[in-house]
Amino acid sequence: MPWAGILRVATVVVLIAAVLLLALWLGQRALIYHPDHTDPAAPDGAAEVTLRTADGLDLTAWTLAPPADTDRRAAVLVAPGNAGNRASRFDLGAALADEGFTALLLEYRGYGGNPGSPSETGLYDDARAAWDRLREDFPADRILLFGESLGAGVVTGLATETDPAGLVLRSPFTGLADAGAEHYPLLPVGVLLRDRYPVTEHLESNAAPVTVVYSDADEIIPADLSRRVAEAAEDTGAPVTEVAIDGPGHNDPALVHGPRVIDAVASLADGLGLTAGPR
Repeated sequence: MPWAGILRVATVVVLIAAVLLLALWLGQRALIYHPDHTDPAAPDGAAEVTLRTADGLDLTAWTLAPPADTDRRAAVLVAPGNAGNRASRFDLGAALADEGFTALLLEYRGYGGNPGSPSETGLYDDARAAWDRLREDFPADRILLFGESLGAGVVTGLATETDPAGLVLRSPFTGLADAGAEHYPLLPVGVLLRDRYPVTEHLESNAAPVTVVYSDADEIIPADLSRRVAEAAEDTGAPVTEVAIDGPGHNDPALVHGPRVIDAVASLADGLGLTAGPR
């Protein structure tokens, strides 16, 4: 093939690649965030609360209260993963309430009928609003942060600005670029990403106890990434507990709200002295 022909082919290939990369750049948030836009009615046991964000959004979330005789007078702020809405976390919230916690199920912007569109900075604002709401009723040292997958990036970001009693990270990744590279190994994910959720970087300033829960069979977040999160937390000198659950996939009930997950939260609370007792 003459050099002119080779040049034309190369130019076409470069242009196609550039168009594809531009499309990925512009549409990447559709790959990251998978909201269920349905506005679910609060089931029995859940109460609707409104969270006002710093950028002026009113978000609907749910709280679930514990039975009076098991009330730990402690709260868990639940930051969900990247899909679904608060209805799919109700069982988690109910299990936490049964264990004596007040559970706040955060609903991000753009999810569950809430206004706005999800982004990293936006989700940090949403978590901050949830924290501020809980601080109306609980001191900081009686609030645990629970981050599920993407939510681990959200709560570790929140922890850099607040002083929670402890963190539970379920199926966390070291950073969104690392998680993305697992699923798109041929793409320059680290260069393209706009939202990064640098979990291990967030943990560098963390002194609160951390519990990392993961499954070796997780098909979305490889267990190795979660183990590296635990190692990063240990490097700061913070107390770290690893809970490895054999068998369940990323969205299996056992890993979402199963006994091992709830026991991990309860054990962390017990170690901090957040136990039920007389008022």
